[in-house]
Amino acid sequence: MGGGRVPFKVLTAPSRLAVLAALAALLPPAPAPAQLGAPDSVVYRLSPTSRLEVKTGKAGLFGFAGHEHVIRARGFAGRVVYYPGAPTASRVDLTVQSDSLEVLTPPDTAEIRKVTEAMRTEILRAEQYPTISFTSKTAAPADSGFRIVAELTLVGQTCEVAVDVRVAIGPDTLRAWATFSVKQTDFGIKPFRGGPAGTVRVADRVTFAIEAVATREP
Repeated sequence: MGGGRVPFKVLTAPSRLAVLAALAALLPPAPAPAQLGAPDSVVYRLSPTSRLEVKTGKAGLFGFAGHEHVIRARGFAGRVVYYPGAPTASRVDLTVQSDSLEVLTPPDTAEIRKVTEAMRTEILRAEQYPTISFTSKTAAPADSGFRIVAELTLVGQTCEVAVDVRVAIGPDTLRAWATFSVKQTDFGIKPFRGGPAGTVRVADRVTFAIEAVATREP
């Protein structure tokens, strides 16, 4: 009866482990999470219609001469890398040219020029620190958008800021709105104090307002 039959052999526990280890070595590595159907990212580039403004009162970061001022960035660029299937993995990178910041108010040309020059040279030190950057680290769902923790770099100093961002995402366009404030002393900037008997003082806190419009890359 079946002289050529190979007798059935029961494997001991150590033998079974050895066989399993050998089989595992022959199998391809398990796919990374990104290979398991995670969606690709969508990249949006900021449009020139985007706006970044610094709003300050008489005691704001750039509140020289006892007036209220609105400062707007003329050189404002960046991108959003959005993951539709994993939104919290999305990233934001913004860059502002320091010497592109211009004072818009009050409507006094001579004062605007004076304040803008002082802002660029004395406060921002644009020649030494040509850019201001905003780079997200984490993103979590929030009402109408995300709560982002980002690194803000100003005059060579980097601090973390928490920002609530409202977002509207269309097929080819992304819009975002955010407002946040920081203390200038956190960036090593000494609050300005001048005028007669030091009556013109600079408060420690200043507010940034961003209205971003970004278009999808092909």
